[in-house]
Amino acid sequence: MDASSKQGFRSALAATGLLRRLAAFDPQVVGTPPLGLDLAGSDIDIACHAPEPDAAARVMWDHFRDEQHFSLRRWRTGERPVVASFTAAGWPFEVFAAPRPVLDQAGWRHFRVEQRLLALGGEGLRAAVMMQRRAGLKTEPAFAAVLGLPGDPYAAMLGLFGVDDEELRRLLGRAGFSG
Repeated sequence: MDASSKQGFRSALAATGLLRRLAAFDPQVVGTPPLGLDLAGSDIDIACHAPEPDAAARVMWDHFRDEQHFSLRRWRTGERPVVASFTAAGWPFEVFAAPRPVLDQAGWRHFRVEQRLLALGGEGLRAAVMMQRRAGLKTEPAFAAVLGLPGDPYAAMLGLFGVDDEELRRLLGRAGFSG
């Protein structure tokens, strides 16, 4: 991602006022744009803590229902989070609002692991992950492929959340990245 793309997602966030409107739900930007791993069409993902997901749904409906491609849905299983999608300021957005605090959500934990790996693995790791992304893989499968993680890539990446930096460095070293 170049500097103009990085600025673009930040400008889109500012233009929509999304973070301000969702302030009561601890909105956290996760996903590929802040990691510098976005491709054309990548969305801006926002994870929210909504003890009452219907309240977050009301905010999304009240402020964003007129945006392009607006969609609001609720999962039927588990904690039944609310997911809103729309396009604004030239970017697709997806807001995930769950009763679980953001810091305990899988999306946040994947993001933090990826952020830490990129900080430790350097540009070589970033380039390798981007090559996998350009070949069609989603972010977690791209990391798992580059790092040689077996099994379900989402579970494998989630399993790295509690691992200390030294263990992450060993994993990176085994995969050929020294930072």
